[in-house]
Amino acid sequence: MSLASLMKPVSPGAALPLRRRGLGLSLERLQRAVRLGLKSLWLHRLRSLLTVLGIVFGVCSVIAMLAIGEGASFEAQEQIKNLGSQNIILNSVKPPEEQKAAGNVTQSFALEYGLTYADIKRIKLTIPGVTIVVPGRIIREYVWNISRRVDCEIMGTVPWYPEMRNHPVAEGRFFSDFEMEGAISVCVLGAEMVRYLFPLESPIGGTVRVGGDYYRVVGVMEPRAKGKQPEAQAGGQGGAINRMYIPLSTSKTRFGETLVKRRSGSMEAETVALHEVTVKVNDRDEVVNVSLAIKEVLERNHKKRDYEMIVPLELLKRAERTKQIFNIVLGSIAAISLLVGGIGIMNIMLASVTERTREIGIRRALGAKRRDIIIQFLVETVILSGAGGLLGVILGVAIPFFVTLFAEMVTIVTLWSPIIAFSISALVGIVFGIYPALRAANMDPVEALRHE
Repeated sequence: MSLASLMKPVSPGAALPLRRRGLGLSLERLQRAVRLGLKSLWLHRLRSLLTVLGIVFGVCSVIAMLAIGEGASFEAQEQIKNLGSQNIILNSVKPPEEQKAAGNVTQSFALEYGLTYADIKRIKLTIPGVTIVVPGRIIREYVWNISRRVDCEIMGTVPWYPEMRNHPVAEGRFFSDFEMEGAISVCVLGAEMVRYLFPLESPIGGTVRVGGDYYRVVGVMEPRAKGKQPEAQAGGQGGAINRMYIPLSTSKTRFGETLVKRRSGSMEAETVALHEVTVKVNDRDEVVNVSLAIKEVLERNHKKRDYEMIVPLELLKRAERTKQIFNIVLGSIAAISLLVGGIGIMNIMLASVTERTREIGIRRALGAKRRDIIIQFLVETVILSGAGGLLGVILGVAIPFFVTLFAEMVTIVTLWSPIIAFSISALVGIVFGIYPALRAANMDPVEALRHE
């Protein structure tokens, strides 16, 4: 070969096989490192398993705790949404000082408090943005079907109640405007009480008895999920799950304006025009401003604090903020578990470096470079943390399923929580494996060969 041909520049195409060969060598080294890593970890199976458990429990706790927290937050937000984000709910509340007075007097008397029809009129006439008002009156009585009896909240309301409160009818229908105007004795039963009063037949067309009055059943409401009873919470009457709906005019005709409660040795009478008023605001952005205006109107016309206001939109924003804080707290606790698992990996890998000092010396003497030793130990830590992360993801997804199945709690596993948890576990393996790998690579080959 001539000198000119040796000095001829190499074309880019001629260099390509060399690059491919270099890439092939890199992949071959990585594959060899993975094989050696798996072999080394398999030789110490129990120790590797115990090391992996720290990562498993850390990843599992991240996913499971976030799933339970997400489910609890979802349940709370759904309960608030059922009240209506554009609604403002007003409840009548007995003033504390009058409650105390009622306990000291044994004779019958009538105590007047709470919301009135005049309050509704003032709100509709003076506050812009209010589109619909839904009044409600609640009476606590027993509802009978032949010999079956249910302790129930009987709510006198208006025909547009289901749309306003996001509580549709499941079977039959709600009572009509005609039945409202005529004070007809019809009712709509809550789904929770149907299985007690009508266990073997459809209630539609049947009758139920309250005191000496009979009501024809025209519909059944959709059931509320367990733990979601926004109506009961807003009713202010003890939060009964069972509820029956009748026209407001029928309620006034059958029960009158004054409600009498008989107790042992005493009788208490209360005059409450309305127990509950739901106000719908036309614009969701104006809900807070309208609530402040309603509060001012009520404060001006009520000498005592005999009412309370619930603004679902504010509760929803508060629940979302609570969810964020809850996720941060749970994530921090789970991150500590992963940190402990990472420290365990570092501890085991340092012990492994000490045990394999002679092996490192032999490899260095045979031509292995420092980067080969670093890659070897990093591969082992990543295998440990990756396997632990994978097992943790499987366990973390399974635990919320069993919690929902046996504890009847809502749990939600979001897509991002397993991805983030697994990514963090792999990152923990790399971070906590760097120091042991560098320590192994920086050993003096001569001293390592002398190690016994």
